[in-house]
Amino acid sequence: MFNKLVYSIFFLLQSFFVVVSAGDVTIPGAIEVPGGNSAYLTVHAKGDQIFHCTLKTGEYSWKWYAPEAKLYDTQNQALVGSHGAGPSWTHKDGSSVKAKGVQKIDAPDKSAAPWLLLEAIEHEGDGLLAQTNYIQRINTQGGVAPSSGCDANHLGSEKRVPYSADYNFYRK
Repeated sequence: MFNKLVYSIFFLLQSFFVVVSAGDVTIPGAIEVPGGNSAYLTVHAKGDQIFHCTLKTGEYSWKWYAPEAKLYDTQNQALVGSHGAGPSWTHKDGSSVKAKGVQKIDAPDKSAAPWLLLEAIEHEGDGLLAQTNYIQRINTQGGVAPSSGCDANHLGSEKRVPYSADYNFYRK
């Protein structure tokens, strides 16, 4: 009983701080979360966006493959989880969420990965991420596909491009 009470208090305090930190950025209408959902967690991701050199209709290009990043608490910079293929997010409490893209817009910085709205499609565990309905990716830096180096000599090769972003998690 005591553990549930402590967890509930922690969860409420965390929700308060997330809303305050999420309020620092104006979210463009194109990636706004549908009504009835509220932000409950924001994490900072730092890692790589992974691209593969592909050939499609006679043209070579770098195609996005997957992210690989560590997730950090925005308040104390403690490591709280990871972000990987799917795309998926895993929290240190054992919970995870997988999502699909709903909307994408250019980042204000054109040399940064797009900002995204994603919808949860799969959950695991009973922890913090188990109730996620939507995820926003904002404040991106880096992470765009290389502009050169994909040709017949590099077909199938992989390039990792450093990136960082903030992810806002929403629930009903």
